[in-house]
Amino acid sequence: MARKGTILNMGKVQREMSDAWKARKDAKAATTPDDTTPPTRDEADRLAERAAVAVFGPAVLNPAPDASPAMKRAVGPGGKRIPKRKPDATSPSAARKNAKGAKPATERKVSQGAKPKSSMSSREKKPKRVSALDAAAQVLAASEVPMRAKEMIAAMEAKGLWRSPGGKTPEATLYAAIIREIAAKGTAARFKKHERGVFVAGKAS
Repeated sequence: MARKGTILNMGKVQREMSDAWKARKDAKAATTPDDTTPPTRDEADRLAERAAVAVFGPAVLNPAPDASPAMKRAVGPGGKRIPKRKPDATSPSAARKNAKGAKPATERKVSQGAKPKSSMSSREKKPKRVSALDAAAQVLAASEVPMRAKEMIAAMEAKGLWRSPGGKTPEATLYAAIIREIAAKGTAARFKKHERGVFVAGKAS
């Protein structure tokens, strides 16, 4: 519904336009009574401008510039800003970005499943250390004469089969190990007691 002031202004403009038309008609009638031509285009434009200013105010002649297309897109109905839409995952641009950042499945499997083999290979190449009891059995099997534990220790070190890690009495440790094997295996032991503190190779060796 139009406001009351707007209706009054419209009536005022109509009256002014009617008065101007009558004045012009009277002026024309004084010179050429038969002249009934309408006002020119410039006159009509001026009258329309005056009517518009009377109704809407002077701002109607200098309207504000329209917002840029980007602003129009960012502002929705009622002046609310529209949030920027995220690119769809199915769009070509998103697919290209995913293709650049993603690794091939085979490469991921290889990187996850691959384990360093250097440590395993070094363990396999490293020779197994011979125990003092095994080295004593080899030395005694190659000897033609009975030997004491101290003599076996010296022969093992000379042949490079075994070396004491720093024990004070390695011969006592070896003597105890030989006695335990003879007691556990009996005739199947690699050592045989020749006399007190002296051993020879057994049948198992």
